[in-house]
This record gives sequence, structure tokens and C-alpha cells, in this order.
Amino acid sequence: MYYTIRIVAKTLHFKQPAGTSRGIYTHRKVWYLLVEDDQKNIGVGECAPLPLLSCDDLPTYEEVLYNCCKQLALTGQVDREALEVYPSILMGIETALQHLQQLQQRALTLWDSPFSRSKTGIYINGLIWMGNYETMKQRIEEKMEAGFHYIKLKIGAIDFQQELRLLELIRTHFTPSQIELRVDANGAFSPAEAKSRLQALAQFSIHSIEQPIAAGQWEEMAELCATTSLPIALDEELIGIHGYAQKKRLLQLIAPQYIIIKPTLHGSFYGAKQWIDLAKKQAIPYWVTSALESNVGLNAIAQWCATMPSNLPQGLGTGLLFTDNIEMLLTIRGEQLYYTATRPIDVVKQVLTAADSISIVN
Repeated sequence: MYYTIRIVAKTLHFKQPAGTSRGIYTHRKVWYLLVEDDQKNIGVGECAPLPLLSCDDLPTYEEVLYNCCKQLALTGQVDREALEVYPSILMGIETALQHLQQLQQRALTLWDSPFSRSKTGIYINGLIWMGNYETMKQRIEEKMEAGFHYIKLKIGAIDFQQELRLLELIRTHFTPSQIELRVDANGAFSPAEAKSRLQALAQFSIHSIEQPIAAGQWEEMAELCATTSLPIALDEELIGIHGYAQKKRLLQLIAPQYIIIKPTLHGSFYGAKQWIDLAKKQAIPYWVTSALESNVGLNAIAQWCATMPSNLPQGLGTGLLFTDNIEMLLTIRGEQLYYTATRPIDVVKQVLTAADSISIVN
């Protein structure tokens, strides 16, 4: 099988600035892949590396992407093991090829499941972005009014005592059985202060904290996980770790309480499945989340997630952050994400119409 591939670059704009530990995003760039086979069927995928975070956030990204697509167009084959070092590129390719296998070309049904058949939803956490105290307080109240039982707060950007006040505000009105709290530090704490800060957070019955210290400090993280008063979930720690043996070594050494799977950052669906299989062998629970993809990437992650059973709420609500998103059949009702495949939508036309630039590979 040989393919013709169109690489469609697009700049997305956030509805409101998205604060992270690495700064504030007001816009971001993605590349859509339109992979066409000799029967004129087209599969759509999204490549969405995160600036300053993805291991494939490279100055030569567009050149690498073009060469990877050229190889696919010429051979019709995907070397997943080789491409795992470019997880966002592999994800775009894997998604487009999965789409090509389906009959519903004008929608984006990728895997068959009760979720993709609109029979069930996926429980998700309500995400509270970093901001000043008043802004975060308002967002927390909005999520609680919307009926979310799982709330995740990004922390580490404002004064720690103010962040504790926000958590106290929630616990004043809602018990742990009513509202489950997750916090994400994005590596904001130093190893020296991390233990005391985890103790301070634990008083609010926190479900877990994501990445309390910066990635790459395996011994320090292992010590934290062994002695913590608050369950720890690895996130950024998994970025740039490739191959079965290296992944196994990390999980065995650090022994976290949870891991968080982000296919765009953690090896696409191929690499993410390796992480999940290894975690299961060590009885480490996991959940799946997105990484600021547009609705094309979010849809792929959600449908794949629905085929990977987990009893934990997922982190899949971020595709609704953009003013110029691709129309999609994903909706949030209450605290669940649903896929409503009740009408066809021309995703290819939308992608081409929204293009900043288009490159042809054949």
C-alpha cells in the first residue's frame, strides 16, 4: 500500500490564556496529516508537540515530520519502534492509519467500543488552570456547580499558602466522598521542600499529586514515593523514556503510586500501551489524559482510552480550549465525555479550510 500525504499546519488560539509551570500559552501550532490511499480514502491524524515539553519539540520538527511522512508514503510501512522518539509524529501517523481502516470516513470513529457507539461516556476530572487566587476560586466554583465530582488543580504558580487556602475552601463545603481532589505540581517543588509540602497537602485528603519534583531525579523521586504522605503520579517523568527495558527500569526504581499516560508525549498509542502493560505487572494504576491537542487528537485519545479499561476518572477535557478548533462529535455532559456519532462531518474539508500551509508528500 502506498499513500499520498498532505501535511497541514495550523495555529490554534486559546479561548483564555492557559497557565502552566512552563509559562502561559495563548496559541499553539499543530500539524494535521491527511493520509490518502489508492482507493481515495483519507485518514486524518494530528501531530501536536508541546513547546518546551515534548521530547520531539525540535527546531527541525517540520523537516523531521516531512521525512517520516515520505518514508510512509514510499513504503506503506510504519516503524513504530524507531518513531517512538517522535511521539507526536507517531501519534499523527497511527491515528490517520487507524482512521483509514474504518468505514465512517467523514466522521472520526477509530475504534469500536460502547463509547464510540455513543452508548457510554468516559468520566473525566474538571481541570482548574493556574491563575491568581480569585481566578482559580471562580473556576473551582464553576466546576463544582457543573456537577464534577473529580477536580484537578494545577498548582505551583502562585503562593503555596494561597493554594492551600483554595483547597481548604473546597474541603469546607465538600467532603472527600463528595469531591475527589487531584493536584498537579508540574515539577514545581524542589526535592528539599517536597516532603513538607506533600504533608501540608495531605491534610485535605488529596487523591494524588502529579510530578511534585522535576523529572530526571530518579533517586529523589523514588525516596519521595517510598515515604510520601500523599500518593504520587508520574507524568513528565515518562517523557523521553523509550524502549521496554528503560521503561521497566524507571518503574521498578521509582515505584510510583500511579502513572499518567499522555500518548502525544509518551510514545503515541504504541509506547503508551507499553507503559500500561508494564504498570499492570507492578500493580501501578494509571489514567489517560490529553496534552492540549485539538479535537482531532483528543478524539483519538478518548476513543483509544475507551478500549483500555480503567476505573479512574480520565483527564480528557482539554480539546475545548480553542477558539478555532476542528468541529468534532465530542461533548461534555455533566462530568462525562461523550462521542455522538449521529451525523457525518467533513473533517478533511475543515482541516484544509483552516490551513496555515499545506505540504504534499507522495
